[in-house]
Amino acid sequence: MIRLDSRGPALFRQTRWGRNGIKIEVLKFRTMRSEMCDQSGVNQTTENDPRLTRVGRILRKTNLDELPQLLNVVRGDMSLVGPRCHAVNMLAAGQLYEQLVPAYHLRHAVRPGITGLAQMRGLRGPTVRPSKARARIACDLHYVENFSLWLDTKIILRTVINELKGGAGF
Repeated sequence: MIRLDSRGPALFRQTRWGRNGIKIEVLKFRTMRSEMCDQSGVNQTTENDPRLTRVGRILRKTNLDELPQLLNVVRGDMSLVGPRCHAVNMLAAGQLYEQLVPAYHLRHAVRPGITGLAQMRGLRGPTVRPSKARARIACDLHYVENFSLWLDTKIILRTVINELKGGAGF
């Protein structure tokens, strides 16, 4: 369906931060027009983004664009639960995350996850306000400091419930 909707590959690859600050290649279903994709990840997707394809909007709304990341989990680059991995040089409220939150890289002590505490708490989507970016990173650091099987189970269950209720992706 992706390839019928717009030219280009079905999968999108992007360099992101992994565990211990190692760069990893993350897979997603492509949701943007190939000629308009931002390989760097610096330009976050916004609501009504003209770069999104019709199928891409549906994939993002349902968060199905994240499914190929299960291959990243199998490869050992990612986990099911952990701080969401960000593109290298990703901006939050117009600043690098590491400038906005000095402790930012502490979140890389664990493998990044397909879902995490910040997403479970609704802190997803574009970070146009510094307060939202700081809150997201605070959740990530809380997760790193309080990691447990129980916390992972709780995050997975709440994520499934949130998605069954319609999620909040785009």
